[in-house]
Amino acid sequence: MSSLPVTTPLSESSFATQRGATVEYRGVRRVFGATSALDGLDLKIEPGELLALLGPSGCGKTTALRLLAGFDTPTAGDVLVDDKDVSHTPANKRDMGMVFQSYSLFPTMSAIDNVGFGLRMRGQGTRDRRDRAGELLDLVGLSEHAKKYPHQLSGGQQQRVALARALAVRPRVLLLDEPLSALDAKVREQLRDEIRRIQLELGVTTVFVTHDQEEALSMADRVGVMRAGKLEQCDAPAVLYDRPATPFVAEFVGTMNHIPGRTEEGGRVRVLGQVLPSDAEGAVPPAGVEVDVLVRPEAVVLHPAPDGDAVVMVSTFRGSSVRIRLALRDGSELLADVASHRAGELAAGTHVSLSLLDRPVLLAT
Repeated sequence: MSSLPVTTPLSESSFATQRGATVEYRGVRRVFGATSALDGLDLKIEPGELLALLGPSGCGKTTALRLLAGFDTPTAGDVLVDDKDVSHTPANKRDMGMVFQSYSLFPTMSAIDNVGFGLRMRGQGTRDRRDRAGELLDLVGLSEHAKKYPHQLSGGQQQRVALARALAVRPRVLLLDEPLSALDAKVREQLRDEIRRIQLELGVTTVFVTHDQEEALSMADRVGVMRAGKLEQCDAPAVLYDRPATPFVAEFVGTMNHIPGRTEEGGRVRVLGQVLPSDAEGAVPPAGVEVDVLVRPEAVVLHPAPDGDAVVMVSTFRGSSVRIRLALRDGSELLADVASHRAGELAAGTHVSLSLLDRPVLLAT
């Protein structure tokens, strides 16, 4: 798969003067019959920020996007853009650009006409419209495909046309609804980098809905993890991964080991023979309570040892790292991630000693 075409830097175009809007959800609820799709969402998105809404199917992330787009109205609460309540403003009056999972291009229009469609609906003249559409196609690296129809373009090219169309109207807010999920892995990775580059240079406030944690963590300024209509945590990707606020966030974002432990004095936990601090924000159980400790695979440290307490069952190569599945003497299993250059010394059947990095651990509830 070839890399994406070289695109025009935005500093050379007319796009760099755009300003993103502030977006805010205040106590937003959306109820469908007996189902509460959103249950009191409070969230503020700063101008120019890219916020990813992440969560399993049915968590409310798409409902939140639809309410902002104007495709639905809240049962209670307010949706504001630059401090103006737009909860009941028609979608075509909200100055939003939207990119869908299914591209939604007009099959009988060329790429340049697809990009210029929104401008035509706003009454912009033919010459200005085609100039603007041409600039956007150049921006996304598709100027040479301007006259092609959607069926003549690859999936990745179609999605870039859809992105250019959404940006052509100079939206104050860009909405992305699972825009990469229909693409293969290589194109998906390339296109998410391209979307982020363009978004950063334009400074357009962007809300990105996805169920893919890697997409969310790699693209967003902040990630909001949703569950059953509620926002569990909203933080920068590194904070979300390293200091999850709840066990649900910890397990949804990345992989976690569940290891038996026992609480000790001072809010600490004894686990695998070590005493580590607890990362629990609420009340920690009193000393002597059996607990379920959550530990990331990369926090497990391994060393080959003939008399070690664990044995390597399977080693799975993952590029820069190797995931090791261990069997402990008590019959339980554990995952560990180590640098790939150590694969040879940690082959299946190798006995190892193990320890945990000295950092706070989260307790399951």
